[in-house]
Amino acid sequence: MSLNEVFIQHHPQLRQMVLNIVRAADFADDIMQDAYLRLAEGGALGGVQKPLCYCYQVVRNLAMDHFRRHSTEASYRTYGLDVEGMERACGVTPDKVLHQRRVVDAMEQALKTLPARTRRAFELHRLHELSQRDVAAQLGCSATLVNFMMRDASAALQGCRRLLDD
Repeated sequence: MSLNEVFIQHHPQLRQMVLNIVRAADFADDIMQDAYLRLAEGGALGGVQKPLCYCYQVVRNLAMDHFRRHSTEASYRTYGLDVEGMERACGVTPDKVLHQRRVVDAMEQALKTLPARTRRAFELHRLHELSQRDVAAQLGCSATLVNFMMRDASAALQGCRRLLDD
């Protein structure tokens, strides 16, 4: 007797087990069909010693997988929530993202006008949070010169401040 024949012979009991797990007849029917196809792909009994137990296990595993997937998906659903209101509540809107990108682009353009050493000093101090003394040591110059480079970078970025205020 093949696995398919065992499956067909015990179909009502197998379906009832699935129905007890998923609690929906249409899902139970889909799972039963998937189980039948899996067993059909498996072919003859081969190394299966207890075909009925094997069928129960295949059906149960598919039903549990469906139940877990359905439970997880249900936890992500947002019934009755105002999604646009959520967007406003967190303050992130597409307009703000676009504006921030424009500000960053303007800052990059302003920094490109600076000499490479001044730009490097600015990056080390502002982005890598090194002290001016540490920047001076890394660039091989005096802390006073680093202070002047920071002033030049601030002056170059002054035009971007109006974008931040908008």
